[in-house]
Amino acid sequence: MNRAHILLAAVLTAVAGTSAVASAQGHTADAHAAGATTVKLRNTGLGKILVDSSGFTLYEFTRDARNANSCVKVKGCAKVWPALTTTGNPKAGAGVKASLLSTITLAGGVKQITYAGHALYTYSESIEAGETSYVGVNHFGGSWDALSASGAAIK
Repeated sequence: MNRAHILLAAVLTAVAGTSAVASAQGHTADAHAAGATTVKLRNTGLGKILVDSSGFTLYEFTRDARNANSCVKVKGCAKVWPALTTTGNPKAGAGVKASLLSTITLAGGVKQITYAGHALYTYSESIEAGETSYVGVNHFGGSWDALSASGAAIK
């Protein structure tokens, strides 16, 4: 094989590996996508709850103060419960009140979306859109609850 073919093979292998990692990360890559992030409403067995643009459940952390993220201060928490972030102004899907959407700024200038003062998170282990089996779970010193369109906790 000549050098050009070896280089091409190395590049293709790297691209394939990157694709596999992105696929394995599933919906969490969406939570950090560039541009404005949309918060939607989805009908589940628990009623209508907030979800990300891919339909994955969004959570509040009961340990958080209003418009604050305390998960980032707990070792390992942010890896398991990533913040729902945006680089633009968050968008409201059908049934979501745009007036309740806002952002807070985390370290490094990252903007986390809030709803009715609740910082929003995804769950890194979710494998299915609309999944609610993690709602109400106690983890990292607080409960992880879903939210309704009014901003009320759903446990």
